[in-house]
Amino acid sequence: MRRAVVIGSGPNGLSAAITLAREGLDVEVREAETVPGGSARSAELTLPGFVHDIGSAVYPFALASPFFSKLRLDLYGLEWVHPSAPLAHPLDDGTAVVLERNIGATGANLDAADVRAYSDLFSPIVENWDVLIPDLLRPVFHVPRRPVLLARFGFRALQPAAMLAKSAFKGLRARALFAGLAAHSILKLEQPLSSAFALMLGGAAHAVGWPFAGGGAQSITHALISILTGSGGRIATGARVNTLDELDSPQLTLCGISPKGLLRIAAKQLAGRPYADLLRRFKYGPGAFKMDWALREPIPWRAKDCLRAGTVHVGGTLEEIAASERTAYTGKAPARPFVLLAQPSLFDPSRAPAGRHTAWAYCHVPNGWPHSAQDVIEGQIERFAPGFRECILARSCLGPLDLEAQDENLVGGDVNCGSPTLGQFIFRPTWREYATPLRGVYLCSAATPPGGGVHGMCGYNAANVALRRLQRRPLL
Repeated sequence: MRRAVVIGSGPNGLSAAITLAREGLDVEVREAETVPGGSARSAELTLPGFVHDIGSAVYPFALASPFFSKLRLDLYGLEWVHPSAPLAHPLDDGTAVVLERNIGATGANLDAADVRAYSDLFSPIVENWDVLIPDLLRPVFHVPRRPVLLARFGFRALQPAAMLAKSAFKGLRARALFAGLAAHSILKLEQPLSSAFALMLGGAAHAVGWPFAGGGAQSITHALISILTGSGGRIATGARVNTLDELDSPQLTLCGISPKGLLRIAAKQLAGRPYADLLRRFKYGPGAFKMDWALREPIPWRAKDCLRAGTVHVGGTLEEIAASERTAYTGKAPARPFVLLAQPSLFDPSRAPAGRHTAWAYCHVPNGWPHSAQDVIEGQIERFAPGFRECILARSCLGPLDLEAQDENLVGGDVNCGSPTLGQFIFRPTWREYATPLRGVYLCSAATPPGGGVHGMCGYNAANVALRRLQRRPLL
């Protein structure tokens, strides 16, 4: 039987392992940490009984993923918890723009002049979601199923978000909503491709929602591991791979690690090769400063509609959000950061003791930034939720270096495992995509297409490239 080793047990590593195991390979996953899952893990970071997501927390692309859909994770104990509304964006006038599942209901939150424009922007994406998303989550270089549809999406997706927001919308509310969606890219909003994130995330909110994983992110990992072991694969935790030599020459090695990590374990094999230079030049984006809170009560938002939303974008106007994201590239932390906040316990009571709550948030700071953003993050929340600090029972703060220490793929705190600039998006991380010049060795982390997000498609795509080279039939 042919052997395969997968390095890393995040969603992409586990997806690669499942794909290989289902094709009859003897598959072992090696995980350096004692708890599997990468950034899909949960723990009591603050107080006993308060369950916090260590990395990711909200999962639109897990529901959108063609691979996860085939796996039927719900049959393995995973429950998706949908908030009443995917997203709210509070403003200084005491109201909030609420992104509802329904496009028309969302339009009711906007200025009258922008209702039609919002529908024109997102309706084609939502109406064609089931056709569009498989193409968007495949390798960059492929024959699209609907080339005209993909080209129309690409025309807008390539634009800088600040430019598209201003050209598409007249009012502050729609522009702010679009800016918050685009800021997930961790690009400057003046950079090309920042609109792609707004369009995909907004489209996902309407098409499938922005759910939480019931009980915490670890539930996703547990479901994937159940599928893997049921397919004959196995996982070893606390099993760091220091060099490729120690793997005893499997036919396939799939690396769910960053380019930096690949350079570390394959230093001898890649010495003097141009591919090593390409990996060294791989660009990482700004880092994240992440906070978790155990709360006495729900966050006291001035705009009560925020209590209906699982995710809250805290940052004000388009101009403020754009300034915050630019600042993260200057070596300084923004004084008024754009804060991505999730409040899972409002919809999943298993996250906290009865009557208590949790919240999860982060802002973008310079890569590897060694300082604290606690005060500015909590200050921004207080701006839209006066009295927030009085609700805090305990807090956890994780800066960029802390995030990298708990998950080596988050280089300098970069949660996307690489900056999605235009050139790097096309060649992510190199023109080889998943393949390397080393026989049987492939990269399958979020550094490869289609990039960050819990969807498993990097691992699935990489495994299928590897299987085709072994003349094996792909899973889908």
